[in-house]
Amino acid sequence: MFYRYEDGHGLPHDPLKAIVSPRPIGWISSRSKEGKVNLAPYSFFNMISTKPCLLMFSSEGYKDSVAFIEETGEFAANLVSANLAVSMNATSVNAPRGVSEFEYSGLTPTDCSLIGAPRVAEAYATLECILTDVQNPKDRHGNPVSAFMVIGEVVGVHIDEAILTNGLVDITKAQPVSRLGYMDFATVSETFQMFRPRWDESGS
Repeated sequence: MFYRYEDGHGLPHDPLKAIVSPRPIGWISSRSKEGKVNLAPYSFFNMISTKPCLLMFSSEGYKDSVAFIEETGEFAANLVSANLAVSMNATSVNAPRGVSEFEYSGLTPTDCSLIGAPRVAEAYATLECILTDVQNPKDRHGNPVSAFMVIGEVVGVHIDEAILTNGLVDITKAQPVSRLGYMDFATVSETFQMFRPRWDESGS
């Protein structure tokens, strides 16, 4: 089938998020200037650079995460592992500003090493980030959309050694949860390796 996006898909639900999947979940923790804390999951999340290490998440709407990060210029991205999936989902609640998602979900906030935002103590890994940019993307007509893309530079990394095997992060131990389409999620139970081919001078 083919459809023009503006004409609609004619299916029971929009398939776009199912097609663009799996998507890693950025579990973003932040603190406001007044000391209020926020914890929320974002599936529009990924690394965009390694030198320096930059990552981004996108919020559909100007939510507390974006507001708090703009106020203080820092945030933490926590790894959502399978054992924390239910807690992660709880933090997506549409709670009013000032309500701690940490407390609501039964998670433990703990101090980061280099930034003032808290991190999830139960998470297998956390990336401490300094804000570099907040962008309001535009559509093809040049009109601002409702999304806000937050970009941060990673300045500190926490790793629970329980997910290491021979010094490498073992994804089958970490079991990161990813977002699919509809109400579906997935995790990793097995992996395989492939190595990038190298072009030789013969052109073969």
